[in-house]
Amino acid sequence: MENDTPSSQMLSGNTALVVGGGLIGLCAALRLQEKGAAVTLLEPQQTPRGASWGNAGHIATEQVQPLASPDTIRSAWSRLHPRGALALPAGQIRTWGPFALRLVRASTPRRFAAGTAALSSLLAEAMPAWARLTASAGAGSLLRQDGHFVAWESEASARQGRAFWLGTDIGSAHVRDAMPNELEAIRDLARGGQIAAAVRFAGSGQIGDLGALADALRARLAALGGVIRHAAADAITIDGDTASVRCDGQMLQADQIVLCAGAASAELLRPTGVRIPLIAERGYHIQSPASRWPHDMPPVAFEDRSMIVTRFAGGLRAASFVEFAARTAPPDPAKWDKLRRHVTELGLPFDLPGEPWMGARPTLPDYLPAIGRSQRARNLLYAFGHQHLGMTLAAVTGEAVAALACRTRPAIDLAPFDAARFGETV
Repeated sequence: MENDTPSSQMLSGNTALVVGGGLIGLCAALRLQEKGAAVTLLEPQQTPRGASWGNAGHIATEQVQPLASPDTIRSAWSRLHPRGALALPAGQIRTWGPFALRLVRASTPRRFAAGTAALSSLLAEAMPAWARLTASAGAGSLLRQDGHFVAWESEASARQGRAFWLGTDIGSAHVRDAMPNELEAIRDLARGGQIAAAVRFAGSGQIGDLGALADALRARLAALGGVIRHAAADAITIDGDTASVRCDGQMLQADQIVLCAGAASAELLRPTGVRIPLIAERGYHIQSPASRWPHDMPPVAFEDRSMIVTRFAGGLRAASFVEFAARTAPPDPAKWDKLRRHVTELGLPFDLPGEPWMGARPTLPDYLPAIGRSQRARNLLYAFGHQHLGMTLAAVTGEAVAALACRTRPAIDLAPFDAARFGETV
């Protein structure tokens, strides 16, 4: 993709209303403003705490294989909480039951292969898009392109894990065995356990400070004339061929409306009669001051525990869990307790109890995002459902949204991400 600059005036005179102030919405708003639109970004929270800001900061270019796969279905039972990180709360079965059936139907070998091809094309552009975006926002130092580690605690799990990662499709990323000094550095941090082996990925990366990234992107948007309005959208409505947003008792209109509201996106579309099978796939983390964790240590995934640990400028974060539940359901404190047990058993330099967080990843049954233009409303675009890859795909999705708004061809074929694949015409 070419580097967008403020001199690009393809949307000059257009108004744009972006619904959702997470990373997807923020990146889309900034790219639209750079194209010449007069952008208003709707963000309900003064200090957002959604999945965009509670993730591991990992730019996961290696995750080209959708979690909607035959392997996921076969291994689901062994991954169930409390043994594993997959949580299907019994009280939430009405929420996750229908989604689980759709997930099974989306996990055929044919659909898995098609999903892998689609994600591969999107992920191949993820790191270059982040480089362009952080450079344009004067925040290039926040992008760390130094990969990550995956570590195992037993010889048996190491053999199985190494065989998988060294032999599977990881797109544009690369992987090798950790060198002796790298393995020793991980062992020095995990003093309570025996780290049997590790691999190091190249081509993946990290945002070093999510708060500073948010500040930089918002400052860039404001400097170009964009406006952030702290208000919650209530609904998307369609009258004739034109979409509007109901917000605080008002009907807001714009030449371009972009729905990027994460796990709330399906609820906002319901007044239009559309039923998108989007679920809140909730994740948990705990965070403490960074202690002796080195500043230059990339994220480390302790795969036996389905936990990733990341050093940020503001502290050390341990994140895990895939919990299918209603977006507004209360958190489960047992998940935070299990994270505390993990860091204690590993002997990580982590000051407990740590600050707890829970947030909802917006997930669709085939584990592909929905990115496209409405077939019913000429002014409605959408970008949601990025599951575990919202952080990774935010910058490239922002570029794709801007191309759609300008009615130019995106660098990536967006046909596999059309929401019509669920039998609903958005």
